[in-house]
Amino acid sequence: MTTEKIDGVSVSTKASVYFDGKCVSHAVVLADGTKKSVGVILPATLTFHTGAPEKMECVAGACEYKLDGTSEWVRSGPGDTFSIPGDSKFDIRVVEAYHYICHFG
Repeated sequence: MTTEKIDGVSVSTKASVYFDGKCVSHAVVLADGTKKSVGVILPATLTFHTGAPEKMECVAGACEYKLDGTSEWVRSGPGDTFSIPGDSKFDIRVVEAYHYICHFG
């Protein structure tokens, strides 16, 4: 099931822009202090580095991803999630705009 709405949050109005505008996100903090980001990745192949563990949830569009230490690309579409360990990296390949929620921790 795809998350369509997140209630009761604080949203950073200034966007975080990465990779020359190919990834744009906004920080979201829930009432209990849980942190997330909501954003979009435009068509590109990018490498992201993680500090904390992350779970990527596809809201719309699609991507293929490859976790650090693996060689296989895996498809992720609406309602799909994938997890990335902390202090790691992953490659993401996007052909159509990939709308996501990144769950931290």
